[in-house]
Amino acid sequence: HVQLVESGGGLVQPGGSLRLSCAASGDINTRYSMGWFRQAPGKEREGVAVIDSDGTTTYADSVKGRFTISQDNAKNTLYLQMVSLTPEDTAMYYCAAGRFTFWSLIPDDYNYWGQGTQVTVS
Repeated sequence: HVQLVESGGGLVQPGGSLRLSCAASGDINTRYSMGWFRQAPGKEREGVAVIDSDGTTTYADSVKGRFTISQDNAKNTLYLQMVSLTPEDTAMYYCAAGRFTFWSLIPDDYNYWGQGTQVTVS
């Protein structure tokens, strides 16, 4: 089993920046793919940025050039650096891990989820 704990969310003004962190523990290994997803009220959960087991990153079109996903394997921590935030980025942000090696922005592909961290841009 894998446990994921997100942190770093908060209230930020438009144009501001935040860095989210996701600490992974348990039966996590480098053959997992990891990702950040978000869900705004009344909307479906959507993929934001993912990184596969080889380190290949993929982003949703809405965040390309503004968000950067990275990971520190030594610390079992996943990060999401967000800059130039807009009100449309307001959502609960979730970290997820999948028992596969390819990249995927599809939430249903992932096996483990954190509790989420709220990001509000206003």
